[in-house]
Amino acid sequence: MHEEPLEEELYEHHRIVADPGQEILRLDKFLMDRLPNVTRNKLQAGIKDGFIKVNDELVKPNYKVHPGDVVVVELPEPPKDTDLVPEDIEINIVYEDDDLLVVNKEPGMVVHPAYQNWSGTLVNALAFHFNNLPTMPNNDGRPGLVHRIDKDTSGLLVIAKSEKAMTSLAKQFFDHSIERTYYALVWGEPEEDKGTIDVNLGRSLKDRRITATFPEGDYGRRAVTHYEVIKRLRYVSLLKCNLETGRTHQIRAHMKHIGHPLFNDMTYGGDKIIKGTTFTKYKQFVENCFKIIPRQALHAKSLGFIHPTTKKIVQFDSELPKDLEEVIEKWEHYVNHID
Repeated sequence: MHEEPLEEELYEHHRIVADPGQEILRLDKFLMDRLPNVTRNKLQAGIKDGFIKVNDELVKPNYKVHPGDVVVVELPEPPKDTDLVPEDIEINIVYEDDDLLVVNKEPGMVVHPAYQNWSGTLVNALAFHFNNLPTMPNNDGRPGLVHRIDKDTSGLLVIAKSEKAMTSLAKQFFDHSIERTYYALVWGEPEEDKGTIDVNLGRSLKDRRITATFPEGDYGRRAVTHYEVIKRLRYVSLLKCNLETGRTHQIRAHMKHIGHPLFNDMTYGGDKIIKGTTFTKYKQFVENCFKIIPRQALHAKSLGFIHPTTKKIVQFDSELPKDLEEVIEKWEHYVNHID
C-alpha cells in the first residue's frame, strides 16, 4: 500500500566515508551493506528525494561510490518504541459511521505522535475515543490515519475505522482522486484569477524541516496545486486551493514559490510585511492581524471521496475558523477605508 499522504519527518543522520580500498559500487548497494535495516527501495527513494548526498552534492541513483567519498544520509523517523497512550482530548467530529469519521482539527493540534510531540495529538485522542482503529502497513502507532495536515493548519481530516475503509481511502489518496479544498490567505494579489502550480517539492538541502521547490524537476516529487482567487484585498488575497497531490507543506511551499507566501507563515517568510508600506500605522495594523492569527492562514475547508461501503461520492465542508475569519474581515475593513 502506498503511503504518500503520510510523508515522514527526518531524524537520522549518517556520515559514511568510503575507505581507500573501497571497490566502485552503486550508491544504493554501497549503503545496503552499511544500513542493514533499510530497504533498497527506501534508499533509492531517499537518493531521488535529496535525502542522501555525496561530498555535499546531490547525486543520481546510479552514482558510483569511489574511495574517499563522503556519504551523508538522513532517513525517515521510525515509530517511537512505546505504546500509544490514549488521552481524553475532545475531538470535533462532523460525521461518523461504521467505516469512517471526519474530524475538524483545531489549529495547534499535532495530528500524530512524533519527535517533540509524543502526546496531546489527534491520534492520542482517537485512541481514547475509539477501539481497534486500523493501521496502514509500516505506519505503526498511527491508527486510523490515511493523511494529515500541519499542526498549525486547521480543518478536515478523514479517519478510517475499518480495514476496508483504510484500504479504500489510501487507494483514493494514491490515485489523487480525493477532493481536497483549502482556503489560504496569502500576501499580494496573483495576476490571474485562476492558476496551476506544477513544481516538484522535496526536503530543503539546507534545512530538512522545510519543503523546497525544484523547478527543474531533477529532485523531489511532482506536486500540483490548483488555485482560484476568492477575494482580492489589495495587500492580501483569499485563495481557494485544490490539491492534486499531497506533499508535505505543499500549499505553503508552492505559494512562496510564486511570490505569495501564506499570511503569517513563519517557516516560509509570510510573517513579515511582503506587500504594502512600512508606515507605522500600516505596520501596526499588520502586527495586530498577526496576533489574531498567530499561525499560517490555512484551513482545510472541504473533503470529497467515494465512500468505501456505499460507493457513492460523499462531500464534507467546514466553516472558516474564527481567527482566519476575523483577519479577513479586518483586511476588508482596512482596504475599504484607506481611499
